Amino acid sequence: MNITAADPRLPAHEQVYRELRDMILFGDIEPGQAVTIQGLVTLLDAGMTPVREALRRLTAEGALKSLGNRRIAVPVLDAAAVSELTEARLAIEPMLAARAAGAAHPDAIAALDDTDARLDRAIARGDIPLYLRENHRFHAGLNALADAPILTSLSDSLWLRFGPSLRVVCGRIGTANLPDRHKELTAALRAGDADAAALAMRDDVAQGMALIAQSL
Repeated sequence: MNITAADPRLPAHEQVYRELRDMILFGDIEPGQAVTIQGLVTLLDAGMTPVREALRRLTAEGALKSLGNRRIAVPVLDAAAVSELTEARLAIEPMLAARAAGAAHPDAIAALDDTDARLDRAIARGDIPLYLRENHRFHAGLNALADAPILTSLSDSLWLRFGPSLRVVCGRIGTANLPDRHKELTAALRAGDADAAALAMRDDVAQGMALIAQSL
């Protein structure tokens, strides 16, 4: 799962895709906010062709929808969509956490601790953009340890769908009221306890998605 913007070593179409994907994932484009192809060409300082290709891919992934008249928007989630996303995340992410617990090594756990420390500082400062990126980085790092590319790909697609709404929640309630179970997760990884890791992830997912549901 990508957590940084475009890499200049990549082809132009992939750079644009990743940059636009991050903008959606971290809520830089709000749910329901209409954008145009020409507007994105200007914003991203990119060519028309790579922007069109990125939009095609992101629409296929469910991150965008066409509004007609050359306008595109991030979908606004309703209660049914949030419920379905919650069920999907609860089915997938605890499994990834359990698998990670059986494969985590000290250096990887230390890297997760460093990410969580940056996340805590973002919470303390009320820095919403940093919080969103470090929270995502933590989960992406955990998923990488699971070495389960199919499950991780499914998780990635779910994050792309609910991520913009998480930004809305942060804007409404602030970072101080955003709970997580990251320390329980890293403790479970240190112990190699798959059941504890799955439970901590289940609680983390359920709490985060409940906040999104309450914000509707």
